[in-house]
Amino acid sequence: MARHRTGLVLGALIGLTGGPSGMLFGAAIGYYLDKLIRSVAGVEGWTQAKAQTAFFDATFCVMGKIAKADGQVTAEEIQYAEAVMTRMQLTEDLRKRAIECFSQGKETAFDLAQVLEPLRRALVNNASVKQMFIEIQLQAALVDGAFSQAEGRVLTQVCQLLGITQQQFEAVAERMKAEQSFHKSGGQGQFEGSGNAGLKQAYGVLGVDQKCDTKSLKMAYRKLMSQHHPDKLVARGLPDEMMQIAKQKTQEIQAAYDAIKQSRK
Repeated sequence: MARHRTGLVLGALIGLTGGPSGMLFGAAIGYYLDKLIRSVAGVEGWTQAKAQTAFFDATFCVMGKIAKADGQVTAEEIQYAEAVMTRMQLTEDLRKRAIECFSQGKETAFDLAQVLEPLRRALVNNASVKQMFIEIQLQAALVDGAFSQAEGRVLTQVCQLLGITQQQFEAVAERMKAEQSFHKSGGQGQFEGSGNAGLKQAYGVLGVDQKCDTKSLKMAYRKLMSQHHPDKLVARGLPDEMMQIAKQKTQEIQAAYDAIKQSRK
C-alpha cells in the first residue's frame, strides 16, 4: 500500500459522516497511523506497508460485517460505502481492494478474528489507535442514526479481539452519539433547562453527568480542550493544513460547555 496518502485517505473515511467531531477524527488518523507505524517498525517483522495494509483491510472488512449484521445490507449502507470510497479518492486498484474487503466482510463465513489478528499485533502498544479504529466502525454503524443489537454484537466482538473493554467501548459510543446529536441540534448553546435533549447531549460531548459539580465540569472541559488543542496536535504530528479542522473540534467542545454554563445561571 502506498505511503504517500494513507493517513489522509483514512482520514477522509472518518470525516465522511460530517460534523466537527468527524472531521477531527479524520485529521487525527494520519497522526495516529504514523504513531502506529513507528511503534511496530522492526517488531515481529512489521513494516510500514504491512501496518497500513492491516489497517486498511480491517477497516473495510469490518464495515462490511457491520452492514450485513442485520441480515441485509440496506441501500443507505451501500451508498455510504460507495461515498466513502469516492471521498477517499482511491486509485482503481485500491478501490477494488476496498470493495473486495467490504464484500468479504458481508460473507456469512467471514472470520473476524482472522482479519483482526494482524491489526491486533500492529496495535499491541497503541491504545489510542485501537480506539480510533472503533470510532471508525461506530460511525459506519451509526450511518442511520443508531446501531442495532446485531451491529452492537459485532462491535463488541471486535473490541474483544482488539483488547478493548466493554466499558471503554460504551464510553466511546456514548460520547460519539452525543457529539452526533449535539451537532445536529446546532451546537450553539441555545438550550434551556436541564431536561432539554440538546442540553443533555452537550453534557455527553464533555462526557460528564448532568448532575456533576462545577469543578468536575471544568476539569472535563479543560481536559478535552487540551487534548484537542490545534497547536498541540500539530506539534504531535498533525499536518498544518488540518489545523482548521482541529479548531472546529475545539469550537464544538466550547459550544457544549457554553450551553451548560448558560443553563446553570
